[in-house]
Amino acid sequence: MGERRKLSGQGAGEYEEKRSRFIGQVFPVRDEAQAKERLSQVKKKYPDARHHCWAWVLPDGACRWSDDGEPGGTAGSPMAAVLKGAQVYGALCVVTRYFGGTLLGSGGLVRAYSKAAALALADAGTEPDPEKALLRVACPWDSLDRLHRLVREIDGTLLESDYASDPERAILTVELLAEQAEAFTRRAVDATGGRASVTEQ
Repeated sequence: MGERRKLSGQGAGEYEEKRSRFIGQVFPVRDEAQAKERLSQVKKKYPDARHHCWAWVLPDGACRWSDDGEPGGTAGSPMAAVLKGAQVYGALCVVTRYFGGTLLGSGGLVRAYSKAAALALADAGTEPDPEKALLRVACPWDSLDRLHRLVREIDGTLLESDYASDPERAILTVELLAEQAEAFTRRAVDATGGRASVTEQ
């Protein structure tokens, strides 16, 4: 399996086949709601186009696609295959088609939608996207400084600090590389004399 990657930014590319225009666009997305919002924006930008086919792969690996009226399996699925083949997560690809008057056949459609998706992906560029873990750390007040120091040492990110829910302990939400989660958990427990609890969210 290849290295997990993410988009470096938005990208666009256009492909023409027998006077049909295929306008490919890719966008970084964090969840399904943002993907749907981006898709809606593309449809508004090209309201007179015949098809707006799409595919997305979310950060958690969930994948969906739509042929939007094209023959089944000729648009959305090949576009998803382009994203998956590049090991890209957190991405939406939309290919807008303006029909040129000539039917392309299943093979021609697969080629055109794949090409437009690939051009947009190349335009955006990709970069490594190591898998992250989200940990909930409950620690005694007198160990808080040690936990903060530990988070900095492993280049983690403190996303949230809850000092009100539990009168005896602070609740921290920490994001870090998934490969470091086990070592961080062990060090957090050791640093607090076994009084901290760490659970993955």
